[in-house]
Order: sequence, then C-alpha cells, then structure tokens
Amino acid sequence: MRRLTIHDVDDVRLDPYQRPATGPNDVVVRMKACGICGSDLSYIKHGGIPTPGTRTALGHEGAGEILEVGDEVDGISVGQAVIVNPMNTPSFIGSGGPEGAFTEELLVRDGRLNDNLLLIPDGIPYDVAAMCEPLAVALHGVNRAEAKAGDKLVIFGCGPIGLGMVLWAVDRGCEVVAVDLADERLARAQALGARTINPSREDLTTRVKALHGAENYFGRERALTDAYIDAAGAPAILGDVVRMAKRHARHVITAAYMTPIELPAGAMLTSEMTITTAVGYPTEFPDVIAAMPRLHARIAALISHSLPFAEVLDGLRIAATPASAKVMIRFDGDA
Repeated sequence: MRRLTIHDVDDVRLDPYQRPATGPNDVVVRMKACGICGSDLSYIKHGGIPTPGTRTALGHEGAGEILEVGDEVDGISVGQAVIVNPMNTPSFIGSGGPEGAFTEELLVRDGRLNDNLLLIPDGIPYDVAAMCEPLAVALHGVNRAEAKAGDKLVIFGCGPIGLGMVLWAVDRGCEVVAVDLADERLARAQALGARTINPSREDLTTRVKALHGAENYFGRERALTDAYIDAAGAPAILGDVVRMAKRHARHVITAAYMTPIELPAGAMLTSEMTITTAVGYPTEFPDVIAAMPRLHARIAALISHSLPFAEVLDGLRIAATPASAKVMIRFDGDA
C-alpha cells in the first residue's frame, strides 16, 4: 500500500505504507474516493502539523467500503458503503494524527456507526459521498450566518467551501452574491444560482449595493445585505463588510487568518452588527447526507477534476489553481 505524507515544507510524497493491525474497536475502510482540501495545501506549505518537518498523513474527505470490522464494533458490516467523519475519530484523520485517507486501506480507530462512520444513501456514488465533509463545513458556515429564505447573502471566495455555501444558501432560498477574483470560479457560482462580483474589475461596495439595495442610516449609505460570509481569507474583507453593513447585519469568518487583521470599530459601532466565526461541522454531517439524493447532480457539478490515486501529486498541483473546484482522487481499479 501507499500513503500520502508530508515530510517537510513543500515536500509531500506518496510513500510505501503498511497499515496497522485492526484492533477490537477498529474498522478498516477500503478507500474509494477522497477529495483534496485547501487545508491539505496549507499543511504542505507549512511543512506538517504541528511544526515543519513533522510527518503528517493527509486526506480527510473520504468515502469507501468496509473491509474489516473489529470484534467489539456494533452495527457495522463488511461491504457497507460509508463516509468517514474525521473530526469524530480519536486520531483526527488527515489533520495531524497517524492516519490519513489518501491510502488504499484506512484504519478508523474506535469506529462507530452514525458517528465517525455514516452510511452512504442508495444510489449515491463514492465521489459525491466524499463531498460530504467540505459540504458540511459549508453548511455550518451558512447555519452560523443564520441564513433563511429571502435573506440577502454575500459570500466571499468561490473555492470548494465557498461554492458549497452558495449551493446551500441558494437551496435555502437566499439571494446570493458571490465574490471572487477568478472568473472560472465565478462561473461555477453563477451556475449554482448566485449573482457574481469580480472586485478586480468592479467596485465591490457599489456593486453589492446595486444588487441588494441600500439605505441611509446614521448618516451613511449601507447595503441591505443581511449576512456576509468570508471563505476567502483576504485581509481587506472585514473592513469592507463593516463599512457597508446595515443595522444588525451578520458577518461570519470561516477562512483561517494567520496574522491579525484590522477592525474599523468606529463604523461598526453605529450598525450594531455581529461578527462571529465558523469552523468544522458540529452537527451538519447527517443533514448533508440526507440532502444528497435530492442535490446529487448539483453536488457532482462541484467536482472539477477526477484523478486516480497514483496521480495524487498532480491533483495537489491542480487544486492550487483557480481553474479547479473540488479535485477528487479515486481508488477504483488503481493499485
């Protein structure tokens, strides 16, 4: 077997790998599909978790077939098709623990049905099932924005997470504006039902007000946008949002900022707006899985590239380009 492992800064390799033996509470999943996440690219750039030079197994957006089941595991059978919830595994699969889903056979320690292993609905292919993890991140961001039907949302960033947010918000009946610098990604957001802004060519504030409307309050014109979500991580976003936010607008930061960003608190004072954050998916996995049969085609459209496991290093390079959405690695017939 092989496993995708970070060795150091910008040094990631497909190494020979021997899976540990299955313990009485463990489950082994024969991997069928695993998506490349922006976090994977960040871990590679950093050189490993928690510090550069730490050997770090990659892959946390996985789906596959149950291959082995420990004697003390209940409710799970060989042959079942499952999605792995990495946040509920004791080794936090793909984000610093000894296991990563970019391998042919993934050991899930302390395997639990409907917790860290969830059944794939009938008729859902493995690549769509593997979209569950990023879609759960996206859904949690939309939930944290308290978005409801009729709300006006601006979503910054049209990578896989941002596009997932567009999908959920449009599905919920929101009026969505998506913002990105890459026309390829904006085209995907538009196909999902969003109106779009490329701030390299248009004035962001002027365009948001034109699309969502504006009102004067406390001596300043403010956009009528109900909620903003930052899935891009550009330092200027917070200031832009605060300056155009209406009274009681909501702003959710889902992007990871490694350095401090400036907060124009004076402008925020008169709007009484709320700024909060969103990370992971505390409760969203089951909701995503329940929606998969209904949203199957729209989820599949988020996958821009599909490569065999042997070409995962090429997949990492593709995932770093604006032309990509979700890059999916498949394991079927690749040995």
